[in-house]
Amino acid sequence: MRSLSLTAAALALGLAAGLALPAGAEPLARQLFGAQTVPSRQPSQAIGFYSRGCASGLVALPESGPTWQAMRLSRNRNWGQPELVQYLIDLSATARQLGWPGLYIGDLSQPRGGPMTGGHASHQIGLDADIWMLPPKRLDLSRRARENISSISVRTNDQTRVNGNWTPVHHALLRAAASDPRVDRIFVAAAVKIEMCRTATRADRKWLQKIRPLYGHNTHFHVRLKCPPGNPLCERQKPTVAQLSNGGDGCDDSLMWWVTTYLEELRNPPPRPRRTGPPPRNAKTYTMADLPPQCAQVLRSR
Repeated sequence: MRSLSLTAAALALGLAAGLALPAGAEPLARQLFGAQTVPSRQPSQAIGFYSRGCASGLVALPESGPTWQAMRLSRNRNWGQPELVQYLIDLSATARQLGWPGLYIGDLSQPRGGPMTGGHASHQIGLDADIWMLPPKRLDLSRRARENISSISVRTNDQTRVNGNWTPVHHALLRAAASDPRVDRIFVAAAVKIEMCRTATRADRKWLQKIRPLYGHNTHFHVRLKCPPGNPLCERQKPTVAQLSNGGDGCDDSLMWWVTTYLEELRNPPPRPRRTGPPPRNAKTYTMADLPPQCAQVLRSR
C-alpha cells in the first residue's frame, strides 16, 4: 500500500508540474485520489461537479459523537466540506429528537475528494453523504462492529412499495433532512418517494421536490448539499423535472416511471445500438485531464 501511495504521489506531482508521462503511463484519477490518506493543507473548497471534481481542505466527521457513528471506517471516507460535517451533526441531533438514538452515517468523500476507487460515481467534492436507513440501537459500536453490521432495506423486493422496515420516523427524518436550506436534493428508492408523496399533507409539500428517486438507494438515503457560499469553483446542480411539475413536488407520472418502464427495462434490457466511437468517460476512467486543473494542486499539496 505504501508503494502504491508513493507511486501515485509521484505521478500526481508529475501531472501537476506539467511533465509529460510515457505512453500508457497516465494514471487513473481514482487511483491517485484513492491513495491519499489525509486532506490537503488548503482552504476548504468544492472544486468541479459532484461526479467530476475534487476537494481541498476537507475535515473529518468524527468517528463517533453523542448522536452519530461513522460506519465502515476502513474506507477512510468520512471526509467532507465543513458545511457537510456540520449538517450531519445537526441532522443526527434531529434524529434523536424524533425518537432514534441518532444516525449511522456511511460514505462522505475521500480525504481529497475525487473519483473513488469503487462504489460511487459522485461524492467527489465533499458535499455528498450516505445515511443508513437502519435506526441505531446503540452508538458505542467498535470499529470492528462497524465493518460487519449492515443497514436494512425499506422497500419490497419487487421495488414498488415500502416494506415493514419503513416507519413514520423515516418519513419525519427525511422531511427534516430535505427542509434544511443547505440541501439541494436527497436520493431515495422510488418506493420511498411514492410512499412519501402518498402520506405527505397537502398543506406542506414543497420540501418533497428535494426527494428524488434513484435506483440503489433502498438501504440508505443520499444527501447532497448545495454549493456553499464562497466556493466559486463548485458547479451547481441543474434543476430537474421534479422542480417544474405538479407544483414542484415531483409526485407525478415521472415518478411512476421508476416502478413501471424503468423496472421493465432492467428486467428486459432493450437492444443497445452499436457504439461507433470511444466509450464515454466516467468516474472509473477519468484521468487528471478530465478533472478541473485545480485538482492537480490538491494532489500536490502536503
